[in-house]
Amino acid sequence: MAQATQEFGEWPLKRLMTEVCGSGHKSADDLTRAQATEAFERVLADEPDPTTLGAFWLANRWKRNTPEELGAYVDVMCERVEYAEPDADPVDCGANYDGKGRTAILGVAAGAVAAAAGTPIVVHSGDRVPTQKQDAYKHVLDELGVHTELTPADSADMVDETGFGFYYQPAFNPAVDDLFDRRDMMGVRTFVNTVETLANPAGASVHLGSFYHLAFAKKVVDTFVESEFHDLDRVLMFQGMEGYDDVRPGYTKVAEWDAADGSDVEGDAGDVGSEGASFDDFEIETAEYGMDLEEDDLAVDDVAADSAEITEAVLAGERDGAFADAVAVNAALRIYAGGDADSIEAGLDAAREVIDDGTAHGVLEAMREF
Repeated sequence: MAQATQEFGEWPLKRLMTEVCGSGHKSADDLTRAQATEAFERVLADEPDPTTLGAFWLANRWKRNTPEELGAYVDVMCERVEYAEPDADPVDCGANYDGKGRTAILGVAAGAVAAAAGTPIVVHSGDRVPTQKQDAYKHVLDELGVHTELTPADSADMVDETGFGFYYQPAFNPAVDDLFDRRDMMGVRTFVNTVETLANPAGASVHLGSFYHLAFAKKVVDTFVESEFHDLDRVLMFQGMEGYDDVRPGYTKVAEWDAADGSDVEGDAGDVGSEGASFDDFEIETAEYGMDLEEDDLAVDDVAADSAEITEAVLAGERDGAFADAVAVNAALRIYAGGDADSIEAGLDAAREVIDDGTAHGVLEAMREF
């Protein structure tokens, strides 16, 4: 981790704890943008001692971060991210870096299907991220024989050549990757777990993510609005299995935000965020799209290996049933998010077509050859 050689302002983390955010979840004050910016700059410069850093992270967790704070944290991180934008404009899939421990990771298969249907897809993860350190995108791709430890420039080329690109966190976001040991010692998630999924290393105009509760989807939208670095056109989020970007079977909510709908609105950021006319949430039943199953139907024993085997079989047209239906629905949501289908139903038709004609498996083969 970099040593503290830069100069900061008047708000070391200990002072923030004492005077602003350290008094508990009911009485703590929120940080201003300037305070949050300085705080995360100090963290990434390895300036705070471990005790103060841990206390600051816990104080943020207890009081719950505002979009303004998260927007500042995102911007400090993004100043240190190595961006590599492909010629294509992909959908950025910001999955939970903690990974999964019980159910198959469907995003590689769904992403390949969406790419085959004409919607470029970007996914990103590291090796293991605190605190759960379960299987993520990288591990499924490794099992499939796809190169994952790529430079950002190579990842951008992968998008343009195959339609599906993987960005490796230690390569594009080394400042956050350097925090691994400190975060691992915490034993609980911090705001870093949220902001790292919003890095958007390909500079995509569309973000796809997941949430446990609708309030988190609103917070992510408002964080993007508050960010001075990001300028997204669209955000689509849904309730995902294990916090991942695989839609939860059965009744679930989908949240949709389009910046263009609020681009002429003047006033507070909230007017064009989750409180504006551009934000909508609606309910779906996945059974109505052919995904008539329970979450237990998608359980696996070895997440990485089994997910890779399922991906291969579904894309090759050699497996139907629960996993094939779930891949098709998740691909449909990606196609819809990218604006390449007017509805989830139309996205589903496109997804099933490229699975049936072998185009989707061709994307996987191209990924292996890259």
